[in-house]
Formats: sequence, structure tokens, C-alpha cells
Amino acid sequence: MRLPLRLKFFVFAALLAVAPLAMVGQNLTQLTRDELKSAANEDLTLVAAQLREDFDSTFQGRWLTPLMVIRNGVDSAELGVPQKMSLLTLGLQELSDVAALQLSVAGAPQPILVANDGFSEQLAQAGLDPVETLTTDLKLMRAIAKSGRYGRPVISQLPETGHWLATLALPLNQKIAGRTVTMVAKIDISALGDMVRRHPFAQRGEITVIDQAGRTVLVEEATSLNDRQIVASALPLITAGARADALEPYVRPDGMAMLGAYAFPDWFPWAVITELSEDSAYAVVNAITQQILMIGLIGFGVASLGALLFARRLTRPILRIGEVAERVGAGDFGVRVEDVRSRDEIGDLANRFNQMINHLGERIELMKFVSHGTVSAIQSAEQEGMERGGERRRVSVIFTDIRGYTEFSERVPPEKVIEVLNEYFDVQTEIVEQHEGDIDKFIGDALVAVFEGDDMERRAVKCAVGITDAMARLLEEHPEHELHVGIGVASGVVVMGAMGAKDRMDFTVLGSTVNLSARLCSKAAPDQVLIDRATRDAAFGVTGVEFDELPAIPLKGYADPVPVFAATRTAVDTTIEVAE
Repeated sequence: MRLPLRLKFFVFAALLAVAPLAMVGQNLTQLTRDELKSAANEDLTLVAAQLREDFDSTFQGRWLTPLMVIRNGVDSAELGVPQKMSLLTLGLQELSDVAALQLSVAGAPQPILVANDGFSEQLAQAGLDPVETLTTDLKLMRAIAKSGRYGRPVISQLPETGHWLATLALPLNQKIAGRTVTMVAKIDISALGDMVRRHPFAQRGEITVIDQAGRTVLVEEATSLNDRQIVASALPLITAGARADALEPYVRPDGMAMLGAYAFPDWFPWAVITELSEDSAYAVVNAITQQILMIGLIGFGVASLGALLFARRLTRPILRIGEVAERVGAGDFGVRVEDVRSRDEIGDLANRFNQMINHLGERIELMKFVSHGTVSAIQSAEQEGMERGGERRRVSVIFTDIRGYTEFSERVPPEKVIEVLNEYFDVQTEIVEQHEGDIDKFIGDALVAVFEGDDMERRAVKCAVGITDAMARLLEEHPEHELHVGIGVASGVVVMGAMGAKDRMDFTVLGSTVNLSARLCSKAAPDQVLIDRATRDAAFGVTGVEFDELPAIPLKGYADPVPVFAATRTAVDTTIEVAE
């Protein structure tokens, strides 16, 4: 059944008239959502940072500093034992949160203990022996001494009462009978839990404090939250001692979409996590969306009437837009919709169509700014659209870093810096592509390349050695630049995929192999290629490259020194071909 163009245009024009309203509504909704998300993220970050600062200031100002004053008094050679005991007793009376003060003499069977009467009564009511409970045993004392964590709190919980205690050891300079003396304080840190529970944000969001094991602290019953993505992201940073605050959207195991942030107190091995559900954050947007839908329905009725009246006059511009669309589909991005001067939705459509053509042309140019892996991922997902996520792959990763770049950038004009940097990246990129590698990203004066497939380790090593040779030739041509290159190569399993926000993603690789490559690069001397054992073993025997085993080096994040090898070109090699 063939429908007349006017009837078709009636439906089309009616929808088109509503389209601007829909676009405005969508933009308004998106802008509102973005603003609310920004406000929520800012609030989450501020609350986490505020609690982090409150924790640190409370510990240092309310507990550590007064205890240091008491410790210094007890450590004074001018005070006798009775005066020192009085000082401990008076100090305990002034510090209501301190449950007990203890002086431990090395080798003595029993320490000197002064306990808080009120806290001791609570322990006795719970069926606990106050002296036994509040005395710090020798095993913990030896552990503190061995780790050197004097002045740092060791956190524990009394299951019988639910109290959270911080054990704080402070060594004394004065000795008794030639034996070392340590003052130990047991601090009731319930005040920190009160800060969390009484914070205004807790009325509409969630505030959680977790330890290095992913368990909640400062609560009566500790629970594990390791199944939450934000906790999994924070745990490595606690263990590594990092203090980088961060924001992270994620979905809980129960399917609830959340916004979260975390911060790390300096004095506690914890992470303060603040969370807010997206439903709560975007409640205003949902109400706006309902209003937009109602207005849209009314607009559709009015637009339909207008479409019937002006269908004949508007047919020609529609046909013209169709012709232009066909040419754009054939790859002609220079064509434009012309001779459409109507000041209505059709004119808006023509203008937007021209803008769309401009944007499509820009996107074609933008393809030059992404890696081949990104392009392949986009092409394979063009039907359903890119989804965030990754998959495990075994790859070889190269990190290159230009040494002397900072000094160079300070003594030459910025335009010259960009020119030289592009020249160096052109040379490196060409070598990477010659060895069938893929440029993942450029980071300042650093380059990250990924190799996959057969002989990837050999190709990566050959590429790295080739880059050092090429950089040496550039240095001969431009000795005034004084630029060298350090390279790290590592092979192993990475996670490769689209990562980031829903509307702004990067297709990249992450994992310990990437970190190892970067850290080997940071340790490499100028014009040196450092590789890990996995790469050396897989690339061993490659023509024209020799491997020198170097002393194992300590790297951040690795408990033991990491074996490394220096890859250099042999004197007989001039082509560096992979051995068959």
C-alpha cells in the first residue's frame, strides 16, 4: 500500500515539531542530571574529606598530643616514681577517652597499669577482667617495636562490649635499671563512630569506614563489604598506604546504582566511604521528566494541526533533506542542505542536519586520535554501542619516557617543545607499527604501546631496542636537545576494554603488567631497555638482541625485589629480525 507523501509528511512534520521540545527536554534533563551529579559528587567528596580531617585532627589533637605531654613528663629525669604515677593518674582523669595508661619495663613480669574507673566498670559488667583486658600483652608490644609503629594506633574491638580501642605505644628515653620503658595508652575511639553517625549526610546517604580487610569499623558488629565495587577499589590503596581521594559510580550486587567517594585518614589504616543512590541524587530529574512528557503530548497535538496546514509547502525542503542524507550516507561530507529559508521546525531540522554533517566530519577526524584497538572495538560494537567492561588478554606492554624533557621544555619556547615532542613520537609510532604494535595512549612525554598475538614478546623487545637506536640517531642529529629515552617492557595478563563514564570512555589496558612496565620504565637509565623475566624468557633467542641480567630492583607494590634484564642490540645485528 502506497501512502501519499503529504500523509507521510503529516506524521513526520508532527513528530518533527515535537522534536525540538523533546531535544530541549532531553538537554534540560541531561543538564539537570549533570548538575545534580556534580553536586552529589562534590558533596560526597567533601563529606569524605571532612571526616578524614576530623579523624586525623581528633586523633592528633585530642589524644596523641596530650599523651605526648604525659609521656614527656613521665620521661623527665627530674620526677620521681611517685610524681610520675601521679602524672599518669591525673592525665587519665583529664583524658576521658583514654581507658588505661601503662608503663612497661622490658623484662619485667608485670607492667604498671592505671585504668579509667568508668571504663573498668563497663568491662566488669560485661564479665571481663579490667586489668587483663586493658593490659597490652608482650606479643603486641614486640610487634609494635618490630614494625616501628610507635605513635601509630593499633585498632581492635572488644566483642563483649562492642567498644573499639586504639592501642598507642610511646617509647621513653629514660631507662629503669638499664631497661627500656614504653608508655602504652588504650584509647576508646567511640568518638569517631559518633562523628559518622551524627553527620548530617548520614540522614540521606551512607557513610562507612572500612579497614584493610574490607570490614566495617566503628560499628557494634563488623561486617565484610568486599562484594561492593567501591570497596574493592579502595582496598589496594589502603594496603599501599596511598592517600588519593577518588569518586566512583558503580552498581551494587543487588543492582542498585550508586555514586560513591572515598578518602583515607593519615593516622588510621582505613578508608572513609560515602555513598548515595542515583535514585536519591536524581529525584528532581524524574519529576522534570514527567512534566516534559506531559508538555510533549500537548505539543504533539498542536503540531499535528499545524502539519496538516503546511504539509504541501514543506514537502520540497523535506525531499531536499532526503537527498542530502543520501549523499552523506555515500560519504560526501561536503554537501549541505541549502535553499531552506523557512523559520520553523523544518528550517531548524535543516540547520541541525548541517550541524550533524559537521559533527560527522569532525568525528572522522577524531578517529586519528584513538588507537587501532579502540577503532576495532567501536566497529565490532557499532550495532549495540560501546559497553563499559573489559576482558583478560595476554599482551606485552611498552612504556617509553623521554629523559631530559622537563629541562628541555624550560629552556625552549613552547612551540618548539611541541614540534620536537611530535617528531619524537612520530619516530616511535612508526617503529611500533613496523613491529605490529598498537599505540594505546600518549601521556605527556611518555608513550604506551601494546603488542598482541604470536611472537608478541619478541616484537615488543625488537621494537624497544629499535626505539633506543632511533632516539640515538635523533640525538646525533640534534645534540642540543639533550633528550634520551628510557623504556620498560613487561608481558602478562591485562584487562583490556572500555573504561570510564557512560558518556566518556577510554579503550585501554589495566593491570599489574601495565604497572610493572611503567615502573621498569621509571627505573630505566637513559637509552636503556629494562624487561621483566616473562618477556626475557619468551623473547630469548631473538636475532640481534642480547639480554643482560641485572640485580633485582625494588619496585613499589612488590614485596620482593623484581628480577630485571637489560635488552641491547648485539654488535652483529643490523636488521633485528625475529628468529624462526
